[in-house]
Amino acid sequence: MRGVTAALLALSAAGCATLAEPSGPSAGAWITSADRSALLTAASPLVFAVRPESGPTVTVDPTQRFQTMVGFGASVTDASAHLIQTRLSEPARDGLLKELFGRDGQGLGFSFTRVTVGASDFSLDHYSLADTADPELKDFSTARMEEHVFPTVRAALAINPDLKVMASPWSAPGWMKTSNSLITGQLKPEHYPAYADYWRLYIRSASDHGVPTDYLSIQNEPDFEPDSYPGMRWPPADRARFIGQHLGPELRAAGIESQILDWDHNWDQPEQPLTVLADPVAREYVSGVAWHCYGGEVGAQSTVRDAHPDKDVFFTECSGGEWSPDFGDSFVWTMKTLIIGSVENWARGVLMWNLALDENYGPHAGGCGDCRGIVTIDSRTGEVTRNQEYYTFGHASRFVMPGAVRVASLEPEGLDGVAFVNPDGSRVLIALNEGAEPVQFDIAEGGRRAATELPPRSAATYVWR
Repeated sequence: MRGVTAALLALSAAGCATLAEPSGPSAGAWITSADRSALLTAASPLVFAVRPESGPTVTVDPTQRFQTMVGFGASVTDASAHLIQTRLSEPARDGLLKELFGRDGQGLGFSFTRVTVGASDFSLDHYSLADTADPELKDFSTARMEEHVFPTVRAALAINPDLKVMASPWSAPGWMKTSNSLITGQLKPEHYPAYADYWRLYIRSASDHGVPTDYLSIQNEPDFEPDSYPGMRWPPADRARFIGQHLGPELRAAGIESQILDWDHNWDQPEQPLTVLADPVAREYVSGVAWHCYGGEVGAQSTVRDAHPDKDVFFTECSGGEWSPDFGDSFVWTMKTLIIGSVENWARGVLMWNLALDENYGPHAGGCGDCRGIVTIDSRTGEVTRNQEYYTFGHASRFVMPGAVRVASLEPEGLDGVAFVNPDGSRVLIALNEGAEPVQFDIAEGGRRAATELPPRSAATYVWR
């Protein structure tokens, strides 16, 4: 596919093609460039042929298999759900959700999402699901989540039944904490039983309203106490005690199979989840570790996974924002670090933060004032803008199916990449050229090779059988 830039210009009007098996020995190709000359744009198919090695090569080896994928997506925060439910007409809302979660036409096929249990900074105000001080939780209610969040997730599930849902709280109810507030503080040990019951009630209520809890973390960012929105510090030894002696047994006794992920915080403190997993009682109930991008390096995921190869890895939060407004810079970083890097370091699922925010980077109640959603919904007109993270994640979510297995790939100097085999046997390669010059290379599997060229600061997804 040498001369791909000209091919892209010729095909740009065609937009994003549906995923279909190329006729004959060929591979479909979709490209996004940092200069936005191509945005998930279909390019000319690559033709495979049996021939000897003749230059730089990305070698894909489907016999070396690693983790099975859950999927890619973003969080249905209170803010996202509010905008989707109240700022879009019904046809526009249905169309956007089909575009984000569906696989027909140009759908991204998001199959992983996260909801906040109670308020986060991206809520209209601060609340928990049991604001009255009562260890029996007689006033427990998911009514606030039933208003916008649950209907949005239900609609997404109707479009994509493969969608998996994670739940994370930003704080326990304030009366359970040392601060007597949703903001700052720690959970008092005497309220561990009540907080385990809080979780059981949440999972049951969400299920009754059509929202599963496939995965959960007991606390978002437990080593951070924000001063303007709900948060709660929770040291690892105490998390282990709560999981091992309270939440794990409570859920098991109730027949609840939601999988518990520890940490849900940055790459810079792998010792925290390692401490929890070293606890023999808590370890029995912890299925894996969740990570965020705001500190440290992505290789921490492998550090913990190497120590505990029976535990899953998930990447569960990173936000784009106006601290990195350039489309190309943030596209390249997100592709390299999250889509390729986190998956190469064992992530089974990869999430951005807000699915949607408005033109003022909200609504929010404290916290980040310049975060960016996957899409921006203009709160005055309902116009939808697709941001760089939309295209970055689309390179994976549209083509890598739930149940796909990551397989080995070896890239030459100047390229990064990750490869998969889908449940239907199709191969997927995502490749990134972050350099300033085009890179010509072959894609090789077995004795077959296909020649291609990736423009500077561009990424491509290739699909073949």
